[in-house]
Amino acid sequence: MSCVVPDAADADSPLKADELQVLRAQYEKEGYYVGIQTKFNYAWGLIKSSSRNEQQEGVRLLSDIFRNAPERRRECLYYLALGNYKLGNYAEARRYNDLLLDHEPVNLQASSLRDLIDDKVAKEGLMGVAILSGIAIAAGVVGGMLFKGAKRR
Repeated sequence: MSCVVPDAADADSPLKADELQVLRAQYEKEGYYVGIQTKFNYAWGLIKSSSRNEQQEGVRLLSDIFRNAPERRRECLYYLALGNYKLGNYAEARRYNDLLLDHEPVNLQASSLRDLIDDKVAKEGLMGVAILSGIAIAAGVVGGMLFKGAKRR
């Protein structure tokens, strides 16, 4: 019997609106005295969202749990890494993911997320180099035209 562990790509499938609403209603119902599990569940749902504002709120809630409930830190690490990855905060995502992999080197989800982070950083790094190269070429062309124009006078 094989065990199928969802990989980090599972994060791209948001909850249905009514499912997230159930988590939100429970969170709001508990109000000031919200339990850690309720807060975690709601943060998890927000992280899976396709809305950037909801993802940011999910990261904020998980950061709060991470700071204030040391016994829950390990379970927050993956979702903090995932939330930061989805927000484009790759250095933070890598930091949280590496902390998790330090404790659980064979964690398949964290390994999958590490690969996604590395791929995204590499692609964005190449895009940055291409943009800078394009700017340098454009500056060279403009500079050359200005130099030529100044030489003619």
